[in-house]
Amino acid sequence: MGLILQIIISSIAVYFTAWLLPGISVKSFGSAILVAIVLGVLNAVLKPILQFLSFPITVLTLGLFLLVINTIIILVAGAIVGNFHVENFWWALLFSIIMSIVVSILETLI
Repeated sequence: MGLILQIIISSIAVYFTAWLLPGISVKSFGSAILVAIVLGVLNAVLKPILQFLSFPITVLTLGLFLLVINTIIILVAGAIVGNFHVENFWWALLFSIIMSIVVSILETLI
């Protein structure tokens, strides 16, 4: 799948999920595009480092700690992008789960 199409799908998922959850806010669709790009970069750079460092606890929790890593990445994106606000850890966790489902549905449709 092309990079531009993947960014558009992620942007739609960010915008829809932020609309759905009251603890998450995105000012505009342009901000959702920026959030999608920042999340992509953080997933490419920061996520492998966090996965490597947390390998023992990930094994002990049978992979559930990966949800915590995704949540941390969303909180970092919220700190980086000014027009993207995440209320707290639990909203970020729910955002991560719902956004994954929405992206999966959108990719299936396309």
